[in-house]
Amino acid sequence: FNSFYQAYQHKLKLALIGQSIFGQEVYNKLRKEGHKVVGVFTVPDKNGQADPLAVAAEKDGTPVFKFPRWRAKGKPIQEVVAAYKSVGAELNVLPFCTQFIPMDVIDCPKHGSIIYHPSILPRHRGASAINWTLIQGDKKAGFTIFWADDGLDTGPILLQRECDVGQNDTVDDLYNRFLFPEGIKAMVEAVHLIADGKAPRIPQPKEGATYEGIQKKENAEISWDQPAAALHNWIRGHDKVPGAWATIDDQVVTFYGSSLFDASVPAGQELAIKGASRPGLVTKNGLVIFGNDGKMVLVRNLQFEDGKMIPASKYFSVDETTAMELTEEEKKMAEDIRAIWKGILSHVAVIEDSTDFFKAGASSMHVVRMLEEIKQKYSGIQLQSEDVYMATKFTDFIQMAVRKLRGEDKEEELVIDYVSKNVNNMTVNMPYQCFINGQFINADDGKTYDTINPADGSIIASVSSASLADVDKAVAAAKEAFENGEWGRMNARERGRLMYRLADLMEEHQEELATIESIDSGAVYTLALKTHVGMSVQTFRYFAGWCDKIQASEYGVTIPINQARPNHNLTFTKKEPIGVCAIVIPWNYPLMMLAWKSAACLAAGNTLVLKPAQVTPLTSLKFAELSAKAGFPKGVINILPGSGGLVGQHLSEHPDVRKVGFTGSTPTGKQIMKRYSQQNAATNLKKVSLELGGKSPLIIFSDCELDRAVKMGMGAVYFNKGENCIAAGRLFVEESIHDEFVRKVVEEIKKMKIGDPLDRSTDHGPQNHKAHLEKLLQYCETGVKEGATLVYGGRQVRRPGFFMEPTVFTDVEDHMYIAQEESFGPVMVISKFKNGDVDGVLRRANTTEYGLASGVFTKDISKALYISEKLEAGTVFINTYNKTDVAAPFGGFKQSGFGKDLGEEALHEYLRTKAITVEY
Repeated sequence: FNSFYQAYQHKLKLALIGQSIFGQEVYNKLRKEGHKVVGVFTVPDKNGQADPLAVAAEKDGTPVFKFPRWRAKGKPIQEVVAAYKSVGAELNVLPFCTQFIPMDVIDCPKHGSIIYHPSILPRHRGASAINWTLIQGDKKAGFTIFWADDGLDTGPILLQRECDVGQNDTVDDLYNRFLFPEGIKAMVEAVHLIADGKAPRIPQPKEGATYEGIQKKENAEISWDQPAAALHNWIRGHDKVPGAWATIDDQVVTFYGSSLFDASVPAGQELAIKGASRPGLVTKNGLVIFGNDGKMVLVRNLQFEDGKMIPASKYFSVDETTAMELTEEEKKMAEDIRAIWKGILSHVAVIEDSTDFFKAGASSMHVVRMLEEIKQKYSGIQLQSEDVYMATKFTDFIQMAVRKLRGEDKEEELVIDYVSKNVNNMTVNMPYQCFINGQFINADDGKTYDTINPADGSIIASVSSASLADVDKAVAAAKEAFENGEWGRMNARERGRLMYRLADLMEEHQEELATIESIDSGAVYTLALKTHVGMSVQTFRYFAGWCDKIQASEYGVTIPINQARPNHNLTFTKKEPIGVCAIVIPWNYPLMMLAWKSAACLAAGNTLVLKPAQVTPLTSLKFAELSAKAGFPKGVINILPGSGGLVGQHLSEHPDVRKVGFTGSTPTGKQIMKRYSQQNAATNLKKVSLELGGKSPLIIFSDCELDRAVKMGMGAVYFNKGENCIAAGRLFVEESIHDEFVRKVVEEIKKMKIGDPLDRSTDHGPQNHKAHLEKLLQYCETGVKEGATLVYGGRQVRRPGFFMEPTVFTDVEDHMYIAQEESFGPVMVISKFKNGDVDGVLRRANTTEYGLASGVFTKDISKALYISEKLEAGTVFINTYNKTDVAAPFGGFKQSGFGKDLGEEALHEYLRTKAITVEY
């Protein structure tokens, strides 16, 4: 603090010469830093409204002078110069000035004058510097603060800053992201440097100097004999002023909102454009135009000579300007909006239907004010700034607002063909088709399969079975959404807002989701509500909060490197989304496993194609419906029910999939990795994370709190019917408490209620599907044959459905099958160990190819921590079990896979790191 105070202890008397919100912000910051603004020199009021700089200064009591000009017939106006000199400024600050200031004024103060210019001088001198930065395709933009001289932007440089230019950046993007906020800071820094006598004067080099004139409408016509990149640069360089244009149907049409379009030629209606060698295509996404290199540019909006702007995709649509009949309520709204316009355009006598908001004198800052005032009165109308530019006349604006109020302007309504069932005292509506590019559609080949209710073996629904063609469609939709869609352009905070909205919708539908989860997977309803659905909601909220923080802290770092003298280098990293991600999830927690992977994937900015387990597709498809209702753009989320061997394999091999996230069995995970280690590796490398099987050891010492160990040990095995990847696959119980532990477990099992998962008093529901139940029964038969003691259970419950008794084995020796292999069911496998043999039991616990989770029960915290260090597992529970949290990383070691779900670490799985080195 002291060094900062000493560095900037000198204050100056300043004259601010200029205008605009930029000038206003510089003025406010300089005063806040303690400099005295002795005079503000700005432009006269326009249409009765003062410039923002004048408004701020007048509010503070700072002297304000509003001169229409400083010179007449090339000579300074003496009265104006005298008025300026009367304030006694020590430095002139020109943050943004459109007037010619005489050298008598420029050179008058003790320290002269400094000017802000929005380019990296000496490149792009002149008033249209930002435009030309884009028109000429510069990879870097920036600004210069220089000492004014008698040339045009030729004075010595005081300081410069630069930034990268994105492929689809517009003038507004550069200004809002960098030139405006960083420019304000730099102007204040420049004044501080001058005040302390530390400001440099670096002569501008002659090499690289350019000057471009002001871009006006008449010279902004598009020249078509250019590559697509040049067309795009020309259009975005003129967006929004003065606007690049072409002649279509004998009238001037201005193009706005361009982006490079790297995809196959889309379907659309041809549109002849004067001078273009190839017609444009009006598509559902906008107007596609072609460069002389055959590549494409997508244009989103078009404006006609009368000022009306339309989405380019609507060019051939029926004219929507026909007057509509308004209800009494809508008429009142129209008059309220007319009053809001009048409050902003106070100099206009009457707001007529034909009044144009901008031609009447409004600016971009008035757009924000108008929308906020409307929002206060009519919160049901969702208006964006773009809507105002699309309907600038009052009557057009009212019709647009009414259409939004009525819901007529919404995108094509999502059409869903439900299977509906009255169950659990409610009606549940379940989509059953593939969800691709924002639509529910049948599988390409029309195939379906039945999904079964494990509680009674009945058919819930016939679900679309995705084909290879459907995989290709879904991946193409995800790729388009990532590379060219709204999602790829969306800022991180807006992405987080969508995820929060989706979490809210999941919470609103939690009873319906839990009911679907219960009848489709067999989960006990109360557990489905709390864990399957509850943790899914928490997961989306957790990762929604990460969206705008990914470039912070260690996610983007500056790295000191060796300098190649005399040059200086800056190296930094940034995190970027990977692209299209394929996510394959299991059947034990259908919705929660979706959330664990999808939330991190989406927070990072990727798009996804998700394949739910074939036997439990219904909550994933309901999730797809809610994602569309939350406003996720088409193509961002795609859900493909069907065969793992067909859909899952094709996804994992697809060349446009950049990342595979898989949760499932170890054998399947090995097959996925095998594909990348053989012939496909040469052409099909991609990032992979695997959460696979487990045989998690739980060690129970005699010094534990026994009743708690019994309760937690049972939860470790029987939670979610044992269909739990971190279930305690083997319990090691110290010899002195072994028999009592087993007795207490059997007593508690006998109290468990097995039955209908929708019954709120049920403790234990059916296994997920018939084949799994049969596999569990075989597992128990193997245990008996190998000599383990079946203490309890091991049989199917005699009732409809796929129910199995909770089972307990003792006398399990290390070589036995049930000691080594996962059951993934309600089977407790108990082995005893000698009293006090800590290292011996550790060796036995680690003698497994798996390493997902583990646990220990003991009152000796030193022993617990020692064991936690030695256990070879991704998670260790001490005196608890199954305690997972959205903020804690989850994943295994050894044959249990690699990569993490949940927590900050999960984001790394869906991001790539780019290193950037700058020489200066």
